[in-house]
Amino acid sequence: MTSSIRQGDPPTEIIVHRQSRRLEIAFGDDERYSLDFEFLRVHSPSAEVQGHGPGQETLQVGKRDVVVTAVEPVGHYAIKPLFSDGHDSGIFTWTYLRELGRTRDALWSRYLQRLSAAGASRESPSAATQPMADVVEASRR
Repeated sequence: MTSSIRQGDPPTEIIVHRQSRRLEIAFGDDERYSLDFEFLRVHSPSAEVQGHGPGQETLQVGKRDVVVTAVEPVGHYAIKPLFSDGHDSGIFTWTYLRELGRTRDALWSRYLQRLSAAGASRESPSAATQPMADVVEASRR
């Protein structure tokens, strides 16, 4: 039956797991993917993230704690997740979601390598500075 499923066919199920911060998406009986919100955010197909051509990508940093606050349908071909950091311009087609699911491990590894090479972090700037602020405040007492 898999051969009768086309790349652009809609999913049979989409579940937003807010507590575990994952989007679960199923395409028929044979394809089911669980994608972290952070993963979706840093791989958004928007021009803000991908640029307008090869080599124009913008490395997304500090997205570890991002959450999906809503998911809007886009016609019969995609969804548009709304993220807690205000990002709302990525339209995730069924084909792109399948690609993300199928290549998740390689994409995530590449993302972590790019972060490391840039000396950047998955932590949000406020999360990274908060412990230091607590230490400074404690030392004043």
